Amino acid sequence: MKVNYDREVDILYIKLTDAAIEESDEEKPGFVIDYDANGFVVGIEIMNASKSVSKPNTVELAIA
Repeated sequence: MKVNYDREVDILYIKLTDAAIEESDEEKPGFVIDYDANGFVVGIEIMNASKSVSKPNTVELAIA
């Protein structure tokens, strides 16, 4: 998994796999879900991230 935050365009992207993106759906305004050919989630894009996420430039990992 990779997380990328681009300050210039204020977009946070969470890449879950390296699979090719086959389809993208904007589930809610500003939230795009990318899918592979089998319908599995490849990534999540959050536009205007600084308005939706409290700290878009900080990542915290927790393993249970």
